[in-house]
Amino acid sequence: MRIETSRRRRPAPSEAGFTLVELMVVIVIIGLLATVVIINVMPATDKAAVTKAKADISTLEQGVEMFRLNNLQYPSPQQGLKAVVDQGYVKRLPNDPWGNAYQYSAPGRNGRAFEITSLGGDGKPGGEDQNADISSADL
Repeated sequence: MRIETSRRRRPAPSEAGFTLVELMVVIVIIGLLATVVIINVMPATDKAAVTKAKADISTLEQGVEMFRLNNLQYPSPQQGLKAVVDQGYVKRLPNDPWGNAYQYSAPGRNGRAFEITSLGGDGKPGGEDQNADISSADL
């Protein structure tokens, strides 16, 4: 009687797995794909922040107009946007998408009674692209 022991066949060196070159090629391809995705996603994030700031400014403008209808005057610069929240025209005073407070000025530019402004991504007056100011006078 013969007892058979199972022997595992050892794979040939060419069948053992991935070579270093193959792994490097895969890593380079993944890196290139990640770069393409990041390049295409980042501008969309900036556009979304600008769109949100415009929507917030529009909502705050409506609150200021409601304040004027009920009080027969716009909030003073000292009252600012806090008056709109205190009287319940806006539930809460949001920060702009970059975490800065919206600026309220009365009178505004171009003969407007008031102006609401976001200072953009850098939080400083002026700027370009995502750092540009967003103002109710420009909407």
